[in-house]
Amino acid sequence: MKIAAIQMVSTPDLARNLGSASRLLEDARGRGAELAALPEYFCFMGHADQDKLALAEQPGEGPIQQMLSTAARELGLWIIGGTLPMRCEGVQDKVRNSCCVYAPDGVQAARYDKVHLFRYDNGRERYDEGRVLEAGDVPVAVQAGPLKVGLSVCYDLRFPELYRSDGAAPCELLSVPAAFTYTTGKAHWELLLRARAVENQAYVIAPAQGGTHENGRRTWGHTMIVDPWGEVLACLPEGEGVITADVDPARLAQVREQLPALQHRRF
Repeated sequence: MKIAAIQMVSTPDLARNLGSASRLLEDARGRGAELAALPEYFCFMGHADQDKLALAEQPGEGPIQQMLSTAARELGLWIIGGTLPMRCEGVQDKVRNSCCVYAPDGVQAARYDKVHLFRYDNGRERYDEGRVLEAGDVPVAVQAGPLKVGLSVCYDLRFPELYRSDGAAPCELLSVPAAFTYTTGKAHWELLLRARAVENQAYVIAPAQGGTHENGRRTWGHTMIVDPWGEVLACLPEGEGVITADVDPARLAQVREQLPALQHRRF
C-alpha cells in the first residue's frame, strides 16, 4: 500500500489552508497513494493560541470536516486529517485537538483526541497547550484497508506506552501528525520517530508543519516515513510538499519474524 505524508506551512487563513491541503491531497493521489496524512493544525496556525477557539467545529459539522470528507470521497483516499479544533461538550474556553480519519467513501472511520498536552519553557520559548486544549483520554486504532493504524499527535510521540495500548494485536502503521517546534524537533524528532518504529516493529508516517509561519513561529518540519527497522524511507526537511513510500507486508513480516520482540514482551 502506497502512503503519502504531506508537509505544510499553515497560515492564519482557514480558506487558504484548506485550499492548499486539497491541492496536496490531489498531488498525493496522483503519485499513487492510497492513504495520505496531513500535519497537525493543517487547517490553521493563528497568531495566538486562543484564535483556534473561534474555528472550533461540532463533531460531524463544519467546513474543515466537510473538506476532508469530500476529498476522501472524490479522490478515493484514506485520509488521516492532521488535527482540527473540536468543541468540548459543556466547555467554552477549551477545545479538543482532534485527528479525524476518513475512508475512501467519505465516511469518518475514526477520531482520536490528542492525549498528551505539550508544555515547554526554556526561558526564551514558552508553550502550554493546556491553556486552550482539553486532553483526550482514549487510545484509538483504525483499520484502514489492509493496515491497522495507531493514531497519535505530536507530543504523544514522547510516550511509548500509548503505542502499546492496543493490546495483543500490534499496528502495522503508526501515525504522528505534528507541529514540532524547531528547537525540540532538531533535538528529538527523528530520534523518537525511529525509536517508535523499531520498538513497535511498525511503519511510521509523520506529516509535519515545516517552516516559518506568518505568525512568526518556526516549526521543524522533516516530514518522514520510517520502516519497521528504523530506516528513513523518505524525508522532506522544510517547506510545503508530499513524500511517499510503500508499506510492504513482506518487509513487516520479515522484521517481526527475524526478531520477534513483540512476542517477547513480559509486562
